[in-house]
Amino acid sequence: MPIYEYKCNACDHRLEKLQRMSDDPLRVCPDCGQEELTKLVSAAGFRLTGTGWYETDFKNKGSKPDSGSSSGSSSDSSSDS
Repeated sequence: MPIYEYKCNACDHRLEKLQRMSDDPLRVCPDCGQEELTKLVSAAGFRLTGTGWYETDFKNKGSKPDSGSSSGSSSDSSSDS
């Protein structure tokens, strides 16, 4: 379930609420009691870590099949002999 951030337009109170995506947005401020809450757009609360996939991971991809095909052709020629 995502955590939504709200701000009250009347008293500037901010809060976070764990809600289902299908839940209705909150309207009433728990601090002042007025119906002035608006849902804010905030950054995602996760971080990508680890080695991951990068563009540079596949820079030498063209050289690997060539070396594999040359070793494959040498094994074919040795089996013919």
